[in-house]
Amino acid sequence: MTMHVRKSKITVRAEGPLRAAGYMRVSTGRQAESDLSIPDQRKQVDAFCVAKGWTRVAEYVEPGASAMDDARPEFQRMIERASDGDRPFDVIVVHSFSRFFRDAFGLEMYVRKLAKAGVRLVSITQELGDDPGQVMMRQLIGMFDEYQSRENAKHVLRAMKENARQGFYNGATLPLGYGLEEVEKRGNRIKKRLVIDPVEAETVRLIFRLYRHGDGWSGPLGIKALTCHLNEHGYRTRAGARFGVATIHGILTNPVYIGEWVFNRRDSKTLVEKPKAEHIPIEVPAIIERAEFEAVAATLKAHNPRTTPARVVTGPILLTGLATCATCSGPMTMRTGTSKSGKVHTYYSCSTHGRQGKTGCKGRSIPMQKLDTLVTDHLVAELLQPDRLRATLASLWALRSERATEVDGRVAALRAEVTATEDKLKRLYTMVEDGVTDLDDILAERLSALKLERDRAKAALDRIQVAQRPAAAIDPELVARFGTLMRENVTTGEIPFRKAWLQAIVDRVEVDDSVIRIIGDKANLEAVIAAGGASTPAGVRSSVRKWRARKDSNL
Repeated sequence: MTMHVRKSKITVRAEGPLRAAGYMRVSTGRQAESDLSIPDQRKQVDAFCVAKGWTRVAEYVEPGASAMDDARPEFQRMIERASDGDRPFDVIVVHSFSRFFRDAFGLEMYVRKLAKAGVRLVSITQELGDDPGQVMMRQLIGMFDEYQSRENAKHVLRAMKENARQGFYNGATLPLGYGLEEVEKRGNRIKKRLVIDPVEAETVRLIFRLYRHGDGWSGPLGIKALTCHLNEHGYRTRAGARFGVATIHGILTNPVYIGEWVFNRRDSKTLVEKPKAEHIPIEVPAIIERAEFEAVAATLKAHNPRTTPARVVTGPILLTGLATCATCSGPMTMRTGTSKSGKVHTYYSCSTHGRQGKTGCKGRSIPMQKLDTLVTDHLVAELLQPDRLRATLASLWALRSERATEVDGRVAALRAEVTATEDKLKRLYTMVEDGVTDLDDILAERLSALKLERDRAKAALDRIQVAQRPAAAIDPELVARFGTLMRENVTTGEIPFRKAWLQAIVDRVEVDDSVIRIIGDKANLEAVIAAGGASTPAGVRSSVRKWRARKDSNL
C-alpha cells in the first residue's frame, strides 16, 4: 500500500500571546437596533481576552441572523478567514455556544473544520477543554441549544397565530393598496390592523379595470401590456420602482383585495405551502368586488398556456379553439370517419362526449367543411359589410359615451367635495383668527378630519383624471378598407393565416342542434380596425359578449 501525503503551506508563527477573534450575534434586526446584547457581548469578549492575556485582532458582528443554519455573511467571512494559510487568529471567542450555532450537527461540523485549521472555539460562559468528557458536554450543550431554539420558535409561532386570529398585523410585507393603523396597546406591544390606503387603492382598482376592460379606447390589456401602460403613465410601486410583470400578476391573483388575507400559508424557511387546515384567515377591508376578482381569475386561467395550448392558435384546423358545444361548452375537436366507399370524412365533434360518452354530454357533430363555410360566409355577408361594421362600432361608442358621462359625474362630485371641504376649513380658520372660538382639541380634531377628506378627494380626482382618455375616432374609409381586407383574408389562404384573422374578431362559435352562434367582442373589432388591419389587436379578448351573429341552419 502506497500512502500519499499532501503538502500544504502552513505558516508557523513565533510563540506569543494567542490571537483571538470575537463573534457577536443577535437573532433579529429589531434586537440589533434597540437591544444592548451586542455591546454587552463585545464587552465580555474583550474582558475575557484581557483576563487570558490574549490579543483580540478581529471582530465579526452578525446583527439579525438566525443560528439555525450557516446562511450568515459575517459567519462565513470569519470561517473563510480562519481557514486561510496565514492563520490570522488562534481562537474564536463567543459569549456562549448558542451565539455560534443553534444546531447540534452544524456546531460540531464547524468546530471540527476550525480544528483542522488550528483554530479553537471558546465560549466565555461554557468554557470546556478537549478531552472526551468535555467534548461530549459541548455536544450536549449544542443539543439543548437546538431544542430551546425550536421550542422558542414554536411558542412564537403560536403567539403569532393567535395575533392573526384576532385580526392583527404580524409584520409581513404590506400589499399595495394597504397601510397600517394602530388600534390598541397591550403593555409594550402596539397592535396594528390593515386599512385601505386611498391613493394606492386607486392604482389597484385601475389595474383590475385595465385587465378586464382596457382604458376606454382599447380592448382589455394583457399583463405585459398592462405593465407597460402603468410604467408609461408614471405609476410606480410603493418603493418608487417601475412595475414588473410578476408584480402585476401577483396583484391580480392576491385574494387580499377581496378581504381574504392568510397568515401561516407557507413555511418561513422552505417556502413550502402548509396544509389548508393550518392557514389562519385574517379579515381585512376589500378593495375589489368578489365578482370582479373571480372574472379576472377566470380570464387568467383561460389565457394560461397550460390551459390553452399553442396549437389552438397555430393548428391546421380553422376553428380549433373557437368552436364549442352549446350543451356542455366543451371544445369541438376534429374526428374522422370512413364511408363504405372508403372516403374519409372529417367532422367537428364534441370532445366531452368523445371522452365521457352520454354521461358527459349528449354530443353533436357537424362536417368540418360545412361549419367552416357557414362561419366564414356569414361573417363576410353580415358582420364585415361596411354598414354593419359602422353600426357595431356606433353601439360601442354609445356605451363608451354613457360610461364617460358616469365618470364625468364622479369627477364633478369629487370637485364639489374638494370645494366644500376647503370652504369649511376657511370658515373654521376665520373663526379662530377673529377670536370667535379657541383652537381646542375638539376643533383641532375637526380640522384634521376635514384636511383628510380634502386630501382623499383630491387624490382620487387626480387618479381619475390621469386614467381618463378620449375615445379614438375611426375614419369611415378605414372601416370600408378593413371590411374588404377581412373578407379576403378569412376566405382564402393557408389555414393558420385565416385562423389568425378569425381569432382577432371572434371569441367563440357555439354549435347547437339547429343554430350556430358566432360571438365576439366589439372592443377587439375596433382595435383591429384602428390598427388598419395590419395585425391582430394587442389586447386580450374579453369573456363578455359584445356582438353576436346567429346562423339558423338545418344541421
